[in-house]
Amino acid sequence: MNYNTIFVGMDVHKEKFSLCCYSIEKDEFSHPHTTAADYKHVLAYIASLRGVFGENASFLCGYEAGCLGFTLYHQLTEHNAKCVILAPTTMPVVRGKKTIKTDKRDARNIAKCLAYRDYSPVHIPTGQDEQVKEYIRMRADHKLALKKVKQQISAFCLRHDLRYEGKSHWTAAHIKWLKSLKPDGLYDEIFKEYLLTLENLTDKIERFDQRIAELAAKEEYNENVKNFPVSLAYRHRRHWRP
Repeated sequence: MNYNTIFVGMDVHKEKFSLCCYSIEKDEFSHPHTTAADYKHVLAYIASLRGVFGENASFLCGYEAGCLGFTLYHQLTEHNAKCVILAPTTMPVVRGKKTIKTDKRDARNIAKCLAYRDYSPVHIPTGQDEQVKEYIRMRADHKLALKKVKQQISAFCLRHDLRYEGKSHWTAAHIKWLKSLKPDGLYDEIFKEYLLTLENLTDKIERFDQRIAELAAKEEYNENVKNFPVSLAYRHRRHWRP
């Protein structure tokens, strides 16, 4: 960077962005601006600054890692706007006189950190990386749903005094016992629906794990994904087969 670089600090939130710029040459902050949370407004803000600092000025935008993830970064860089994401824990802590934390002050702090490189940038994953992360999140969501339906089945059994005398729950023996139960009337239909949900979720999680194993075999994910814990769904699934 040089003295012709203008540093744009962005304090970003779900509903709004607070922007300001900092010039090393002038050692001053200027042009504070609050806008709706849309990358197009950031691009318009930079375009307006060119009329102030000249067409030869370059701009570097930055925001702290947080709720917006990498979306804003990708949107800006796709439109040729230079951007970095700052790791909050690497930014200097303002000491001395206590001040009220505001979006405007945060934007100024980010801009100055950019100017003096007083931060460490966050690693930017590729689009494929983001897709894999979302896939793993989906798998985790289904694991939570599986845990929930197990709790529901256990609660149903407790309410109806259906007590398992074995040592451990959710083993092959326990599953076999659950399938052998025949509650009265409508209760039987309800219980079968719970068991069907359990079976479907178990099968889905096995399928997800197989897909993750395929991703792990790819060279770019060989180190990061191969250690992802394989679900116990493999063990559970066979309990449902005749």
